[in-house]
Amino acid sequence: MYCKKIAIPDTDLSLFPIGFGTVDIGLKRTDMKDITPVLEAYLDMGGNVIDSARIYSDWVPPLIGRSETILGQWIKERGHHDDFILMTKGGHPRLDSMHTPRMSARDMQGDIELSLKALGIDCIDIYFYHRDDVSRPAGEFVEIMEDFRRQGKIRYYACSNWTTERMREADAYAAAHGYRGFVANEMLYNIGQKYKKPGGDDTLVEMSDDMIEYHRSGRNLAIPYFGMCSGFFHKLASQGVEAVQDSMYCTEENLALMGRLENICRETGASLTQAVLGFFFTRGFPVVPLAGSSSVEHLKEAMETVNYSFSAQMYEI
Repeated sequence: MYCKKIAIPDTDLSLFPIGFGTVDIGLKRTDMKDITPVLEAYLDMGGNVIDSARIYSDWVPPLIGRSETILGQWIKERGHHDDFILMTKGGHPRLDSMHTPRMSARDMQGDIELSLKALGIDCIDIYFYHRDDVSRPAGEFVEIMEDFRRQGKIRYYACSNWTTERMREADAYAAAHGYRGFVANEMLYNIGQKYKKPGGDDTLVEMSDDMIEYHRSGRNLAIPYFGMCSGFFHKLASQGVEAVQDSMYCTEENLALMGRLENICRETGASLTQAVLGFFFTRGFPVVPLAGSSSVEHLKEAMETVNYSFSAQMYEI
């Protein structure tokens, strides 16, 4: 599948416009024989971005790191990982105390060593902070990552769930010290996010108008998670309004947006999955959404989104 890759300025990184998210490797009791065909199919279709995190697992302490461990087994079996960009994250709070940061240099050192061991590699392509600790200067976190880079443990570093203000603080510190700084930002962003109800995990940072401007005028890549709106539009299409009434996405605006998505599918011949993902390619700035899958068929459908042409006007309500 041919597709122009997205280059991150001032790096040697060029990314396929759809990344492969591996949270489901941990959430479901997937093992290597289940996930290997999907990962190989992703690469065969031109994909080159695989995203994980130290916390990705069945969310039970003995199994934390399971996603990385399975990826590490796959990498070992292949014998190399030089044909894709491997991303993972550290510094996630403990699950029983989500508002207590654990991002000290010691915490991060422990996380990265566990990640490198689980993945069976010496160097991570892009290493992310999974959360932020606003009680500490952003420059302190830049220096922790720079230490990892100097040690050869990472090539580049980035953030997830940081506010725009904090990213600007980190960028200013990096520029003042001659560092490249963060190269990417992972945030909650999707076609229905703007209209959804408040609620859910309040440690997640959502795309805002200010963050959109940050990405439009800056050089750091936007990498959204929850790109499929937690299946809201698919469930709405297949089961009706009653089936989604408890969803935070169930608002008057998103119900109207369903009509727009149906029109897009009719006008372009795209599937609902492709219409939902197509939104990201109409934003006016580079975006690489994550779209994990446990099925080669579903993955192929998502990856073929790049073959369609969408416009921002199509999504207006």
